[in-house]
This record gives sequence, structure tokens and C-alpha cells, in this order.
Amino acid sequence: MPIHENVSQKPLPPNPTPIGQRIILSSSQARILVSKVTWRLIPLLFFCYIIAYIDRINVGFAKLHLREVLGVDPLKYDSVYGFGAGLFFIGYFLFEVPSNLILQRVGARVWIARIMILWGLVSMGMMFTNSLTMFYVMRFLLGAAEAGFFPGIILYLTYWYPAQERARTIALFATGGVMAGVIGSPISGAILGMNGIGGWAGWQWLFFLEAIPAVLMGFVVLIILPNRPQNARWLSPDEKSWIQARLDDESALDRSHKQHGLRDVFFSPRVWLLCLLYFLMNVGGYGYEMWLPSIIKKFSGQSDTVVGLINAIPYFIAGIAMVLVSRYSDKTGERRLVVAASAITSACGFAASAYLTSPILALAALVLAFVGLKSTIAPFWAMTTGYLTGAAAAGGIALINSVGNLGGFVGPFLVGVIKDRTQSNVAALLFLGSALLAMGILALLLKPIKPNTVNKT
Repeated sequence: MPIHENVSQKPLPPNPTPIGQRIILSSSQARILVSKVTWRLIPLLFFCYIIAYIDRINVGFAKLHLREVLGVDPLKYDSVYGFGAGLFFIGYFLFEVPSNLILQRVGARVWIARIMILWGLVSMGMMFTNSLTMFYVMRFLLGAAEAGFFPGIILYLTYWYPAQERARTIALFATGGVMAGVIGSPISGAILGMNGIGGWAGWQWLFFLEAIPAVLMGFVVLIILPNRPQNARWLSPDEKSWIQARLDDESALDRSHKQHGLRDVFFSPRVWLLCLLYFLMNVGGYGYEMWLPSIIKKFSGQSDTVVGLINAIPYFIAGIAMVLVSRYSDKTGERRLVVAASAITSACGFAASAYLTSPILALAALVLAFVGLKSTIAPFWAMTTGYLTGAAAAGGIALINSVGNLGGFVGPFLVGVIKDRTQSNVAALLFLGSALLAMGILALLLKPIKPNTVNKT
């Protein structure tokens, strides 16, 4: 159902709100209310994700200057860096499911604020890195601190939007990840130019300055983010009732199916296939993002500032593509084929970039790879949240995100190993492309199902 359509007037389950009767809005009133909710929530969450992503990937810029600090042989540095960058996702994996279950219990406001403040402090602590062991430990702790943020927001959006609207909504939030590249890349390049100011290296300024917004925004979230529609002071009782009724309509569909808990999620073959799809997406995604500044530096030979500007280009174009693809996915209701087509497009971009010798054409192919990759995110999570509901949602979303994000360890690490052994980007780019090709093929193997059913695979 598009967001502007009126709610159904067929018999419905009892309204749990104190209104006592069902609120019916005209299509224009519905549009206005949904827009009001979106403008209240998404800009805040979007900005928080920008901060999270910058703190997650700025190590790609620091990598250009950390080798001497870590005391690593130049011929082994790529492997060492790839392993350390990927350790973020081991910490993320271990604490993801518990974090999301706690969020469901204590509420998004307190838990998201806690996550942001803690990861900001840990990210700031990266500036004191003075050994290889400390680099490894701090990357692991940063992942543990941030665990639960992304799946927590995905779960949070299910409290406000029905399944058929989530691809666009998730895309609006998730474009924060690409905007982090657009905004953060030039800023990171410029901050590295502060080398020597106050006796700090440029990479130390990078970790210090880019961590401050996470701590500050954590307190903002604590003050203004409502846990659910019923807690939003900027909604009238009738507006709360209408939002809740839409979600109740969707929940009513589940009552004809067996209800499932967290235990059932772990035994669902479909859930594990979704884990694999997300794993492959992140192998390509983080293998790309953790190494992109180095790849651009190598083929362009430009300064850190110019590399930062060039690095922003794929993110900007991918952000536009994400929104357009998600709108198409919501309009048509197609998730599986959109995910597959986007992943295969990305694979083609990686393959082309491996063999093009012209820097401009190589960059264009990398942009295509990134556009396809990022365009998988919104329809993937819309497909996933349409499948996982009720008690299974919090644990299932976290499980898929945590297992899938192990790809964030495998991708950067194997890219580093491949680059060390071949002293070339070609094999590394083909490896990333093969991960996205496999994702596209596996997505085609997913059988279309009715939303909100967890018992069939």
C-alpha cells in the first residue's frame, strides 16, 4: 500500500490505543502525517549514521600514515592493516544480538544514546595508538561499542512504518552511510593536513575531531528520540492511533500463521541464507571502502586532500542511486530481483575496474561497483523486515546483521593479503566482484514468500 492511500475499512483487531475507535484519514491527511513522522525521525537518524560511518571507515585514511607508528614491514603492511581494520567486525559480531535484545527491552532512546557515546569515546581513544597490539585492541573495542546501532535503527523503524514502505525509509536512513563518504572524505583528507599542529600527527587529529560528534549526538538522542509513537510528544492522540492502527493491520496478518520466537530464527534456513547474502554484500562493501583511499592514492598519485575529494565521488552518486532504486522497489513491491540485479551490476563494475588502465575509466567503473553495491541495502532490509516480525524481529535482524558483518572482517583482510602477495589491485578487485556476483546469484534462489511469515523457507 503506498503511503498516500487510505487505511482499509474491513474488520480489524481491537484498537489498543485509548481512542476507542478507528481513526480514518483522507489520503492527503495520511501523506501529511507520514511526512511529519519522517521529518521528525529520519534527519536525526540519518545524521547519527553519518557520524557512525565516518568513525567506522576513517581508518582507511589513517592507514596512509600509520605504518611507521605500528612498526610494520612495508611488504606485510597491507595484510596487517586489513586484519586490524576487519577486527572491528569481530567485536560487532559478538555483541550485536545481545545489544538488539536489550534495545527492545529498555527502549531505543536510552540504548542508541549509550551506543553513540561509548563508540565516540573509543574512537577518540584511537588517537593514542602506539603499537600493533593497541591498534588491534582498539579496532575490536570500537566494533563492540558500536554493536547494535544499525540493526537497532532497522528494528526501530518497524515501530513506525509498515513493511511495504520500508525500502524507501531504510534508504533515507542508510544514505547516511554514503553521505559519510561524501562529507567525511574531504574532511578526513583536510584533517590529515593538520599534521604537527599541537604536537599531534594528522591521523591523531583525525580520530579526535571525528569522534566528538558521536558523543554530542548521543546526548541529543537521549533528549529527543521517542521510543515509539505512543511516546512522541509531537503527535496528537488521533495521530498516534492512526499510526498504531496501520501497524496492527499488518500484525493481524500474522495471526493466521504460527508465531515464532528467537529460537525459531536460529533454525530457519531462509534466515541463514539472508545472513550469507549480507555477508557477501559486506565482503564487497567494506573490502571496497576500507581500501578505496589507498587505491585512489595509487592510481592518481595525488595529495591526501585531493584523494579525499575524489573519494567522495562514488559516495555521492551511490546516494542518489539508493533513493531511486528503493522507490522503485517500494512501488513495485519487488525486493529479491532488485537485490540480485544491483549485486550483479556491482560485480560488473569491479571486474571492469580491475582491467581498465585509464584512471578516469577505472574510477567510473569503481563508481558503478559502489552504486550497485549500495543499491542492494534498502530492498534487502525491506525484504528481511517483511519476513521477520513479532518476537523474531529483534533477534533475527541482529543475527543477520552480525553474521553478515563478519564480511566486514573477511573483505578488508583478504584484500590486504591479496595485495601483499600480488602487489597489484587486479586480483583484489576481482575477488570483491566475485563476492557480489555470488550474492546476486544466491538472491535469485530465494523463493518469493508472503510477508510476515517465518515458518516457511
